[in-house]
Amino acid sequence: MPKLFAVSIVLFLLLGAGYGAIQAARATPWDCSDWQAFAHADRPTAILESLAENRGKTLYCGIDQSDTFAKAETWAAGKDRNERDDTVYFGERGQFRGFIAAQEGWLTEGESGITGQSQAVIFEFPKETRRVKRDKRIKVGSGDVDTDTCMTDLQEGRRPGDLICSGWGGWSAWYNNWDHATPLRDARHSQSGIGGLSTDWEVDWRTQQVSRRTNGGLTVTPEAGTFANPSAAQWRAMAETAAEGACRARGARYVAGSADFGTGHSRDSGGSGRTVPSYTGMGLGWFMDRGLPDGGQATHRYRVRQSRTWTGTCIKRVRRNR
Repeated sequence: MPKLFAVSIVLFLLLGAGYGAIQAARATPWDCSDWQAFAHADRPTAILESLAENRGKTLYCGIDQSDTFAKAETWAAGKDRNERDDTVYFGERGQFRGFIAAQEGWLTEGESGITGQSQAVIFEFPKETRRVKRDKRIKVGSGDVDTDTCMTDLQEGRRPGDLICSGWGGWSAWYNNWDHATPLRDARHSQSGIGGLSTDWEVDWRTQQVSRRTNGGLTVTPEAGTFANPSAAQWRAMAETAAEGACRARGARYVAGSADFGTGHSRDSGGSGRTVPSYTGMGLGWFMDRGLPDGGQATHRYRVRQSRTWTGTCIKRVRRNR
């Protein structure tokens, strides 16, 4: 019995000493000597920047000790920046991630969150969950080619996902019949940079190589050193520009060298006139613009441009909780 009593006394003394030490540690959980509020003309910004720079210490030193910030305004400034929705405040001096339940209860006088928590819980900011980063590859490219008109240049504000388009060529000679084959052919030759070559010339959509068809169109002979405009390299550069814009719109980074171009839109496959096939070339994606010549005569002329579909790859750094 005396031995049990002695053990009880020792345990009581040890527990009492530990409890006293804990109480003493909690009496001044933070040293406020180096704390100061972030100066800013906008009060909520000043609060958020202070919260970001002085994690945990701000609630204790800025509110409980110095009354620099009121509880209500501190709650109003930071209540919408909660970790669940991943709305992080990236300040100039640090980061701020909202309030834990105990802090909510303390800032709102018990109206929100959990009350009755110790000072150590209230004045300490939550430990951020470790987040793992990984790269996600995203494929981008031209969308619905049947709804695009190619009437707006890339430099004039074309949207991510639109076709890529060449510039307009010069106007063709005018004719009384708007469905006439000759001005359409001339406009295509003008835009391609192959001049007034006859109807037995065509352009390959991929290489822009100009070839001649003979033997009733059955024999195709490439013309050495003759290429149409734009060049294949220029089409690829336009595809890269489109892919870079689409990646930026997704908050991602373009993968260098991943962009490529394909055939143009399919509504006009290169026919001469509206129905008769010609040797201008398939897959070039011609867009036609019909207008009246200078002087306002009731006759017609044309200018054309080419389109191409395109693809590319983006990389986006994503984060997930571990």
